[in-house]
Parts: sequence; structure tokens; C-alpha cells
Amino acid sequence: MRSYASGVAGPLRTALLAGAAGFAITAPTTAFAQDSDLPELADENDSSVIIVTASKREQTLQETPISVSVTTGETLENAQIRDVLDLQTVTPSLRVSQLQTSSASTFIIRGFGNGDNNFGIEPSVGVFIDGVFRSRSAAALGDLPNVQRIEVLNGPQSTLFGKNASAGVISVVTREPQFEFGGSVEAVYGNFNTMVLKGDLTGPLSDTVAWSVDGNYQRRDGYADIVNLDEEQNDRDRYSVRGQLLFEPTSDFRARAIVDYSKIDEICCQVGALVNGPTAAGIAAVGGQIADPADFYEYNAFLNVVPTNEVENYGASLQMDYNAGPIAFTSITAYRELRNSFLSDIDYSSADIANERRAQEVDTFTQEVRITSDFDGPINFLLGGYYFDEKISQDSSIENGADIRNFFEILAGQDPVAVLTGQPTLFNQLEAPVAAGGFGFGQETIFNTPLLTSETFAMDNTSWSIFGTVDFEPVDGLVLTGGFNYTDDKKDFALSQTSFDPLAQVNFVDAFITGATMGGVTTRDQFQALPAANQAALLAAATDPSINPLLGLAAFQFQPPFLAIPNAVEDGRTRDDKLTYLGRIAYEVSPEVNVYASYATGFKASSVNLSRDSRPLATDFVAGPGGSTFAAPDSPIINAGLAVPNLVSGSRFAGPEEAEVYEIGIKGQWDGFGFNLALFDQTIDGFQSLAFTGTGFALRNAGRQSVKGFEFDATVQPTDGLVLTFAMTHLDPLFDSFPGSVNGDLSGQRPAGIPAWSIATSATYTHEWDSGTRLITRIDYNHESNTDINNGLPTFNTALGNTRIFRREVNLVNTSMTLALNNGLEVGAFARNLFDDQYILTVFDAVAQAGSVSGYPSQPRTYGGVVRFKF
Repeated sequence: MRSYASGVAGPLRTALLAGAAGFAITAPTTAFAQDSDLPELADENDSSVIIVTASKREQTLQETPISVSVTTGETLENAQIRDVLDLQTVTPSLRVSQLQTSSASTFIIRGFGNGDNNFGIEPSVGVFIDGVFRSRSAAALGDLPNVQRIEVLNGPQSTLFGKNASAGVISVVTREPQFEFGGSVEAVYGNFNTMVLKGDLTGPLSDTVAWSVDGNYQRRDGYADIVNLDEEQNDRDRYSVRGQLLFEPTSDFRARAIVDYSKIDEICCQVGALVNGPTAAGIAAVGGQIADPADFYEYNAFLNVVPTNEVENYGASLQMDYNAGPIAFTSITAYRELRNSFLSDIDYSSADIANERRAQEVDTFTQEVRITSDFDGPINFLLGGYYFDEKISQDSSIENGADIRNFFEILAGQDPVAVLTGQPTLFNQLEAPVAAGGFGFGQETIFNTPLLTSETFAMDNTSWSIFGTVDFEPVDGLVLTGGFNYTDDKKDFALSQTSFDPLAQVNFVDAFITGATMGGVTTRDQFQALPAANQAALLAAATDPSINPLLGLAAFQFQPPFLAIPNAVEDGRTRDDKLTYLGRIAYEVSPEVNVYASYATGFKASSVNLSRDSRPLATDFVAGPGGSTFAAPDSPIINAGLAVPNLVSGSRFAGPEEAEVYEIGIKGQWDGFGFNLALFDQTIDGFQSLAFTGTGFALRNAGRQSVKGFEFDATVQPTDGLVLTFAMTHLDPLFDSFPGSVNGDLSGQRPAGIPAWSIATSATYTHEWDSGTRLITRIDYNHESNTDINNGLPTFNTALGNTRIFRREVNLVNTSMTLALNNGLEVGAFARNLFDDQYILTVFDAVAQAGSVSGYPSQPRTYGGVVRFKF
């Protein structure tokens, strides 16, 4: 068995530098993640041998039986792919969505993915940059700096990665410093006044120390307009800088240190109206405007504030590799900080109803150590350990706008003229003294506080894991592999919230009972002391809308008082541990063909609902009818006297995800042709689902979600200079069990948002003159078959019996042409989404606007020219 130890310097690297041509310069292809900066093609006898390290050791593509899509740095340059959002156009198993802000993105592999918009939820797809885990999507965004390649590892990877990777891994490998002076500069100008400046320099400080610096800056006008504010949104304004040192004092030891800083300061993101329901009249009555659904792709919005988003992401890492004969040692130490803040108009109208502010901080320390063998005998092993320590804090609030009270008065059925002219209305009646039949709030207090809510959240997460694999080759060409990962994960969290609106402090069922008993019942104990018949009669009247007219106002209590955690019943902790494992058999049928079969399990620890939507578990509290505390049955929270008005059960956290996958594959490579095929059956028990309900987010575990399918990719070089690639993924997903979703029981239904077919294909032709000058022409096509965007909206679709589900189909064509002169100068042009394909990214219930639907439109066509100089 041919094997290459991890992190090798000196002779091995020299040998690997011998070959560099063929399929690896195109994407996608099936290759494997790599920690060091070794080239993807090596040649002892064949220059098309691809060196990969999905198993965290260098092996050839044929020897490493794991399904991975690879996009090389050259493809990123030619296709003008600038960040991971664009990566999905060349990787059919991957989907990436950016929604509410520049920092709210979700990575999805084989239909599994989560983690956007809630920092308590770690993504099921782990993102690693130069071997360092980026725990939140906001820390993995921004322009890709000086990338050598990006690998997308499909399926659970827990036996080789020390942190959550229950659905897959995105591994970004950047270029390391070189011992020869060189560099590049690049300038791009495109439509929407796009300007991109990139540059990098590298060289030696001595015979044993090399350095490099790189940076990029990108700005772009917004392609969407906030009409009433005469402002653009969906702009780009971001930059990053990075410095590296590579220390190689001997052929057996190397150390690579990286420091980096990046910043995003953008106005994002465009939301259009798809359905303007009955509440639109209330928006208009207070002088507000909403975008016209007929103009969804005109990119026009009406807002009362300009939404802003700032992301600062910085850190440092040190990787050390030491070879002691047949044993190699690797250590990766990293510390990172993420600062994320945004302001958003959450009602997406020009009426001044409500805005949300959020400020988040994430500090992360990670340490990984590995020992890898490279024996001549039949047995080799890898043993590793991983430590993770992270602290998260968040301060957020919802601001009441000047129009919110009038808007809700009108929605409550009050005459708009009376409301807008200051005449006494329903809210004034509720604010009247108790003696006058009101609640005594004080006049003009309902929805007139500066803040609707204010929150403070914090979480500390520590985990450690031990992982390893053993390869046994009893006969030449047959390799049996066993692997394991034991993870111990601890989370401690604290959440508190203040709900300022007085209306939210009253439960209308309990208030009716107090009034009906002339003040005789003001506590749960007094109500429970009544005869059962009296309780039943009072409760029947209090929950009857024809008798208790206040029940209709419960919809305006969507931010009720919050039960802080930890408390006497809830300890604010999760404790998880799990052993996952891998079994695999691989056989080299011939030097050109390998086959394999594997079974693997994966694990992701509990996620915490760090939001104002966090609610006690049903085992700790069950509310009475209409949210009544008086009529609530006994529960730990009730019995401890902790219940607050309008408290309901929900989720504080979602339990762990446990994944398993059966996979078989075949890999073949010949001169001018290579292909890879993987068939899989993958399930996740307890998939952590985060769904927007129109007024908040619900975090719940699906019982079981599964997907069957296959991934196929091929690369053909029919003639010199022409390379064709084709990649296709077919997915057949199913909710095997999900009785508690926000849309009811989804068991037996197909999970929405997962296209049955995804295709990425490309043609690249390079014409080279005798002088060495080249003309590189590339065209690629990305297709996602028509599919339901979601399984229905909790408000809009439920009211319609799920008879109107929004759908999406994607057909993107991208193209580029580059003239690369033999002196290092390159001049080119590009277009992404050449034919201006339009589709809906996702949809959601409009905030506090029942019957209305909002959505995110796709990005329009972009194009431009590029000048690059490499030296």
C-alpha cells in the first residue's frame, strides 16, 4: 500500500512537486481533504495521481475511499468564485443560503444543514480553514483568501474531525509561504460598480524561514433599492488581511503560523413581498408601503431604517509537524474571535413598526494533536485528540416604532380614522383604571415603550474528543479500516429577557376569571381551591371568545414575560457524550479501478436555543388552556412558583444529532478520463430543526430524517487543451419521523428545499501558443430541479391547508475568458448568472402580519473584467 505521512517536509515534498497537470486543475472532481500544502498531483510513475488526505494522511485518490468534491484555486480564479456562497455552483452536493444578514448563512450537504440566525446552534456541516474549525457560519464567510483548493467531504466525518460534522465538512486549504520570492496582484471591475483588489507576496527570510502576506478588498453597489429612503442594499464592503510564517529548520520538522483579520460592513439583505395579506391595509393606513408582489424581481424594498451588518473575524493558529521515522506528529493550536452586530427592519415595510438590534461575541480556542504511522507492514494507524473551548455572549432587543401602536390598534378592528386622530380606542380602554373596567396600565403605555424586549444570552461550551483509525492490508490491494471517535461535550448557558409591553403581562383567561369572581381569585392556589365544577364553569367561560372578547388580543402578546434560565428547576446545562465508529473495506481491482464499501456513524452535540423564543421543556411546564397559569396542571415550574404570565412550553435546547451512513463506491482513472460514483443511504436521528413561525424561531428535534441517493462525477480530456467535467447528485429524502414540527406531523413526507437532482458541469478549453501564452475559455452550468421551498409556512400555509407551496428551480450559466501572457500578465472577462436566472431563495411568514408572505430573491447577473499579474 502506497502511503504518505502527514506534514512531511524535505524529500517527500520534493517528490510530490514533480507532477502537476491533468484533472486536478478542474472542478468538481472527487478528491480528498488535505492539511498540508502539498500539490494535488504527484508523480512517481503517473502524473495524474492525486494526493489527498481526507483520512488526515496523504494517500492517492484511488486509495482513499471517501466521497469529496474538490474545487481548485485555478477554478476559483477562472470562475470568479469569491466566497463559499458561490461554491455551490460547482459542487452539486452542497447548498449555501444567505438570508437575513450578511452573517446568516446555512451550509447544507446531502440535504442536511442548520445553524443560521441562532448562535446557540452549531452547524451540522463543519467548516475548517487550514485545519481550524470555524464554529459559526459568520466566521467562515468573506472573500476567500489565496486559496489553493476547497474540499467538500460528504456525509458524517466524526471519526476524523474532533467537532460537529454529522452532515459533512467543508475544508478550505490556503497557500503556504514559499522559499522563492513571488506573488500576484489582481484588480476586477464589474457591473454595480464592483471593485475587487487582491494581492499576495511570499518569499524567504532565510534558508529555513519563509513568509507571506495577502489581502483583498471588495466593494459593490447594492443591486436592490430601498425606494423610500433612496438607499441601496445587498452591497458588498469587505476586506481581509493575513500574514504567515513557515519555519523548516530540518527536513523532519516544520511549523506554520497564521494570523488573519477580516471585516464586513454591509447593508443586507433584500426581502420582497410574495403575498400581501389583509394586514397590508393596516400598513397603508399608518402611511407605510410594502413592495408589490408583482415586482418581486425588481429588487425594490420599502423600509423605515437602513439595515446594517458588521462582522469582525480574526485569530491566529500554529501548526507543527514532526517526523520521527515512520511516525509523524501534528499539532494545530488556534484562537479566534468573532464580533457580529446588525440592525434590521423586521416588518419589511416603510411603516415604523419594529426593528431588531443584535450584538454577538464568540471567542474560541481549539487544540488538535495527531500521531500518524507510515509502516512498511500491513498495519498503519492514526490517533488524535481534540479540545474545544468557546464562550458566546449576545445582547439583543426589539425596538418599538412610532407606528406600532396604531398598526396593532387597526389590526384589532379599530376604526383607522379614530386611531389616527387620537380618539379613545380599545387600547385606551385596557389602559383605564381597574375600577373603570381596564387593567390600570396608564394611558398610552401599550406598545409605547421604547423597547418591546431586551435580552442577554451567554453560553460556555467545552468539549474534548479522542479519535483514530487503523488500516489493515492482509493482501496487496485489500485494505480493511476501522475508526472511532469518543466525544464529551458540555454546555452551560444563561438567558434572561425583559418584556416591556404591559399588555404582554396579562393572561386574558386568568384576568377574566379574576374579574368574574369580583377579585376573589387572583392566584392559582385560590383557583385550585374552588370546587371542580366552579373551576370548569369559569374556565369554559374564560376560553369562549363569545364571552371573553379579550381572547382575540392574545395575538398581540407575542413577546410575553420570559422565564430566565438557570432557575430552581432548569439548570441551564447540557451534557453529551458519544462513541461513533467507522468500518470500511476497499479493494484495488486494478491500478485504474478501486471499489469500497463503508458504514459510518456521526454525532453532533445538543444545540441551545439562544433566543427570546427559548421556552421550558414540556416535562418542566405545561400551561393551562389559553396559556392560563390558574388552570395549569402541576409541574416542576408551577410547583416551584416560577411561572410568569403567558408562559408556554417549547425548547431550551435540542438534543444531539446521531447520524449513520451506508456507502459503496467505485473510482476509476485512465489517461484522459476519470470518474467517481458513490451510492449512499444516510440518516440523522434527532436532526436539529430551526423554523421561523412568523413571530419567532422554534428549535426542535426531528425524530429521524433520511436520504438515499448517489453522487457521480467525471472528467474527460478528449483532446489537448479541452477538459470537460460533469457532476451530478440525486437525493431522495424522507422525514421518517417528525411528529412535532411547527407544521404538524411531517412523518412520511419529503423534506422540502432538497432538490431531487443537482448538476454541475463545465467545459474549459486552453489554447496555448508556442510562446507559452494561453487563452483559457470556461463555461459552466449549475442546475437544481424544481422543488418545494419548504414544507409549508406555520401561519400562511396552515391557514390554507398547505394548498399553496412556493417552489424553486435553478439554472445558472457562468462563463469566463482569460488571456494569460507568458510574462505573468493575465487579462480576462467573466459573467455569473449569464442569462439572469430568477428564483426564490426561501420564503417566510411576514413578521406579525398574518396572511402575508415575504421572500428572498436570487442575485441578478453580474459581469466584469479582470487584470492579474503573477510573478
